[in-house]
Amino acid sequence: MIGEQYETGGARFAFTDRWGGVSAAPYAQLNLGGAVGDDPSAVRENRALAAGALGLRPGDVVWMNQVHGRDVAVVAGPGELTPGEPGQGVDALVTSRRGPALAVLTADCVPVLLADPAAGVAGAAHAGRPGLVAGVVPAVVEAMVALGAEPARILARTGPAVCGRCYEVPPDMRDEVAAAVPAARSVTSWGTPAVDVAAGVRAQLAGLGVAGVESSPVCTLESDDHFSYRGERTTGRLASYVWLDG
Repeated sequence: MIGEQYETGGARFAFTDRWGGVSAAPYAQLNLGGAVGDDPSAVRENRALAAGALGLRPGDVVWMNQVHGRDVAVVAGPGELTPGEPGQGVDALVTSRRGPALAVLTADCVPVLLADPAAGVAGAAHAGRPGLVAGVVPAVVEAMVALGAEPARILARTGPAVCGRCYEVPPDMRDEVAAAVPAARSVTSWGTPAVDVAAGVRAQLAGLGVAGVESSPVCTLESDDHFSYRGERTTGRLASYVWLDG
């Protein structure tokens, strides 16, 4: 259920796998995405199960309606976004409150979790190929700094995602991404053009002064324990969570 979990200086990071939930195939088992065609009651139960495994209440978790952009919402409290309402179209969240857990849904894209425990600021971003190019990573760091975070203090983790050896794209698409984020240029293990979104995220964070980024070793396309849109098309969504202890 919780594939990876870490605690550092009062900041908590967690990443789910696909097991331990109640969803039926093709969403089996722990689908946490509410917009992929799964039974809504199963998604609610899965979200409650995952929250409980992390010692959270379901209402402590703030979810996004992700749209592959760069907009950031500020979380005022558990379940509260300002401006706007929970579920608005954003791809990043930040908060200066201890307690609310910021969640990112993925099935190949890169979940980016950030925290400055000294400032009491956390952030989370959904970085797919379009979001990487649009600049969602600089946007979330900028929003955290506006709340008092310092880039040199920010702890960063990226979760399970399709790797640069597997994310095959047309040559012109790779060129477009690499023009914006050169570090994302890659080649598949079989020698065709590819994009390494996680490498691009790490490069952007380093350029912003965020050092020591920790990355999951899991490639979602290669793993039987994780959802992969590229591998399955109709499938569930993993969740990644970051929060600060109260």
